[in-house]
Amino acid sequence: MPEDDFTPRLGRPRGKDGKSVVRYGGRIAAAARLAGTKTGVRSRRFDGSRIGRGASIGRLLSSRDRLGGFRARRAVVKASLIRLAGKGGQAARAHMRYIQRDGVTREGLPGELYGPETDRADGKEFLQRTAGDRHQFRFIVSAEDGAEYPDLKPYVRRLMAQVEQDLGTRLDWVAVDHFNTEHPHTHIVLRGVDEAGKNLIIAREYISHGLRERASELVTLDLGPRTDHEIEARLRHDVDQERLTAIDRRLLRRMDADRTVSAADNDPFQQAVAAGRLRKLKAMELAEDLGGGRYRLAEGLEVTLRQMGERGDIIRLMQRELTARRLDRAGVEQVVETELREPLVGRLIQRGFSDEHRDRHYLLVDGIDGRVHYVDIGRGDATPAVPEGATVRLDPRALGVTDADRTVDAVARANSGRYSIDLHLRHDASASQAYATAHVRRLEAMRRAGAGPGRQADGSWVIPEDHLDRAEVFARRQQRDRPVALTILSAREVGELVDIEAPSWLDRELASDTKTAARDAGFGNEVRTALAARRQWLVEQQLADGERAAFRYRDGAIDSLRQRELREAGERISAGLGKRFEKARIGERIEGVIARRVDLESGSFAVVERSRDFTLVPWRDVLERNIGKAASGIMRADGISWRFGRGRSGPTVS
Repeated sequence: MPEDDFTPRLGRPRGKDGKSVVRYGGRIAAAARLAGTKTGVRSRRFDGSRIGRGASIGRLLSSRDRLGGFRARRAVVKASLIRLAGKGGQAARAHMRYIQRDGVTREGLPGELYGPETDRADGKEFLQRTAGDRHQFRFIVSAEDGAEYPDLKPYVRRLMAQVEQDLGTRLDWVAVDHFNTEHPHTHIVLRGVDEAGKNLIIAREYISHGLRERASELVTLDLGPRTDHEIEARLRHDVDQERLTAIDRRLLRRMDADRTVSAADNDPFQQAVAAGRLRKLKAMELAEDLGGGRYRLAEGLEVTLRQMGERGDIIRLMQRELTARRLDRAGVEQVVETELREPLVGRLIQRGFSDEHRDRHYLLVDGIDGRVHYVDIGRGDATPAVPEGATVRLDPRALGVTDADRTVDAVARANSGRYSIDLHLRHDASASQAYATAHVRRLEAMRRAGAGPGRQADGSWVIPEDHLDRAEVFARRQQRDRPVALTILSAREVGELVDIEAPSWLDRELASDTKTAARDAGFGNEVRTALAARRQWLVEQQLADGERAAFRYRDGAIDSLRQRELREAGERISAGLGKRFEKARIGERIEGVIARRVDLESGSFAVVERSRDFTLVPWRDVLERNIGKAASGIMRADGISWRFGRGRSGPTVS
């Protein structure tokens, strides 16, 4: 047809048979839609991950991340958002102290904060700037080959400058580099405000993918792409690892709907490592050999391998700490307990973070059972600080709906959904004021945690119909945050308790009908030796008679030891105060100022100062916030019902 006679025909192109022609790209799109679930191509529903700054660049980097950079050097970025309301400010200060602790530099010195333009940032000043912030971000950045950097500061500053560019705002941050683990890493604390002082909202997609991709880009640019030799060496190393590896991720992507996969690959090396990994998974009972080179991967393979990797990391941490303290005894079993099932008594070796972002802590305990235990103790602020070397007792906590919750619900149902101490006492004539006050404390704890009922201006409470369900949720949260109850048995070395003139946990152990079994190994051997020496000392002091099974304390022996300890402590404190010590007696009215707390072997006591003298009374946690205040109460065998304030009409605390 001559060019002048060209007439365009609108519509789909058709073949010689007159049928529509579907272009190659269209056929791929159609196939992808049909394959849908198998290929991972599916429509994406709104999930909030793209709300905030960096959403578009996060989406772009996310797609790049899925395509994968085979030669790119990897980087790990862990991120968390911390609310600063309530106890969040205390947690922020504790975290700042933690990241600057001793022994984190290459020289074993404390960590030093730095910022975008200074090598020495002021942590206190930074926290003051964050005082009015709603939240803050915390990141841990660890480049795979970070050990090759002589100094991580330039790398971190370039990373944060790129983040500023991606988010379109200046950022206020401080960081500390840590070299105390196998992989050097950096802790970054970022204020939750933009340059205009408004709340900084970062898209979840950017936090999940963008940060890691930017960190990987920079380390690849600095150190160069991975060579074939590095890649192959890494994959060979991964074949026999008992954790989730890059080979496993590739196998999971390639498996079909029946979870079957083969090692077949166009690249002979990739086929070899895949075949080796499948044989390893079979040996670990995580894959089934179907024959013909095909395997079926176990359900939950990824989760299982992640947990195995975490357990392996814990075992290595335990071995490192035991070796550093020369406690790596031959044949001593190392036990990892993420959930404590029975009471544990032992010497504290170390306390540390099991998850810094969620503020979860662990304890390493040299048990009297002759084993070394790793115990997850939950949130750090839920368990008091304990000095290393102290003897502790850990008890599993089984929390649920309490009798107090049921009582509150019963009182409320009988009083149109309202509860108060007066309503409680009218509902149950046998209840005491102190008993009802304990129920109010439970309601206050639930309210502070955001799970409780509303408190009215007159002090009463509006109890919803689903109060018991809310109490169950609150209890589960408490169980997660504080899975164990910790008791400090003694801050002294066990050998120092042999001849101490005070009742110690060794005395409680000797007097108990159900003695804790101490094995003749590790710390258990030290305890057995100390118990035998303590028995001998008590007999020599005429406080006990007999040996081993025939051993028994004389009447009043424990009280005699307690009085000796109080008298010695009173004399020591008297020298500092310039006042005489007076012993508190049952039935006596105690009045004075709560001066401070003293920790003795038999327990903790409050120093109550008066004009000419002072006394020591059993400590209660409620006294902590009343130090320096006047208080009064009657000394009873079960404690003191305190009144605070100079008058006698102040609040009573039992």
